[in-house]
Amino acid sequence: MRIVTYRVDGEVEVGVVSQDGLAITPFDLPSDRAAQGLLAVLDAGQAALPLRNTEHTRTLREVELLAPIPRPRRNVLCIGKNYYAHVQEIARAGFDTTGVGDSAPEAPIVFSKLPECVIGSEQPILLDASVTQELDYEAELGVIIGRAGRHISAADAMAHVWGYTIINDVTARDLQRRHRQWLLGKSQDGFCPMGPCAISAEELDLENTSIRCWVNEELRQDGNTELMMFKVPALIEAISAGITLLPGDVIATGTPAGVGAGFDPPKFLRAGDRVRIEIPPIGILQNRVQDYPA
Repeated sequence: MRIVTYRVDGEVEVGVVSQDGLAITPFDLPSDRAAQGLLAVLDAGQAALPLRNTEHTRTLREVELLAPIPRPRRNVLCIGKNYYAHVQEIARAGFDTTGVGDSAPEAPIVFSKLPECVIGSEQPILLDASVTQELDYEAELGVIIGRAGRHISAADAMAHVWGYTIINDVTARDLQRRHRQWLLGKSQDGFCPMGPCAISAEELDLENTSIRCWVNEELRQDGNTELMMFKVPALIEAISAGITLLPGDVIATGTPAGVGAGFDPPKFLRAGDRVRIEIPPIGILQNRVQDYPA
């Protein structure tokens, strides 16, 4: 199942995308629940939400896509340094703030992004030059929790996963380095593009799915989920050890090598750049960088 949250005629709706990817049939939801996006579907649990009849079907071309969860209820949980080549490039470039250096971490490095920084595909990534001169991108697979749990074992973890989306873990590297903690550098307004849709778990092969990112027409990142050091079940086990995961929680699973900070000299984002991330079968998440309005 492929679910999108979108705006049409001034109203927010949540719907199921047809198999050919061209049409959307909305769920029959009141406007206040539709504004929650995929959260409204997850809140229904095992109950099947009714779809509207075919006369309400929309085409993807006529709607404005929003993030599948426009505002998560809690911080987006993020994993740092989960691809070894990325660990090496960050250490080599002098951007390591963890003390790990170029060694593989012994346990998952977990941080978070504020829910207010989530934006949808085609919405602008805002570059505030008074705050950062080192704006970077990070293409990541996002895991969406569908069933609550605490002390979830790796063996049982996938039963708690509803599905997946794409996340761009946008980062202000200079803030990250200055504060030696990542919340400020990761949570600026617009720093969490998410989308274009959410797909249910059975549609993606966690062991072999490509993650690619282009800046303008240059392929910068070309990774694969098989290269994750800590796989999704291990991440869920680590995070849920003492913290109850809830339906709608989102875990960004880390980025492959090829971020802007890893080049010599660095290739940080500038106004006008377009960042395009592709993870089949989720689709393409793309956002243009725009100067923060004066």
